[in-house]
Amino acid sequence: MLDASVASGSLPARRRAAWAGPARQRGLSLVSLIFTGVVIVLLLAIGMKSVPALTEYFAIERAVQRVANEGQTVPDIRRAFDRYATIDDIKSITGKDLDITKDAERVVVSYSYSYSIPVIDNVRIVIDFSGSNRDHAGRSASP
Repeated sequence: MLDASVASGSLPARRRAAWAGPARQRGLSLVSLIFTGVVIVLLLAIGMKSVPALTEYFAIERAVQRVANEGQTVPDIRRAFDRYATIDDIKSITGKDLDITKDAERVVVSYSYSYSIPVIDNVRIVIDFSGSNRDHAGRSASP
């Protein structure tokens, strides 16, 4: 038996929404939830694999800022960088890879290298890093 309020169309708003059916439902389906989860996990895995590259980049940046003030000759600067590279476990570049020039009265130490991050089997992400002590003039000034 059908209630008289249903026949007249005077149902409360909540009950009318329930009668509307699936067109009113919102949210993710199970398949889209799994797909979103896989994408998020993949992005987090790539992010975690890039942490060593960024850590090494910051160590190289600190070492370059320090060695620019330590030596006056090119071999002195290269040896100083190699000492810092040994301490900070820098493997991507050595003192031989530094480009050392003189700009007016200031020694400019530049570097450039690529870091490869393996993702899956034969898929890699390559990040190109470069910089110099000219980029951070305020930090390299001696007190």
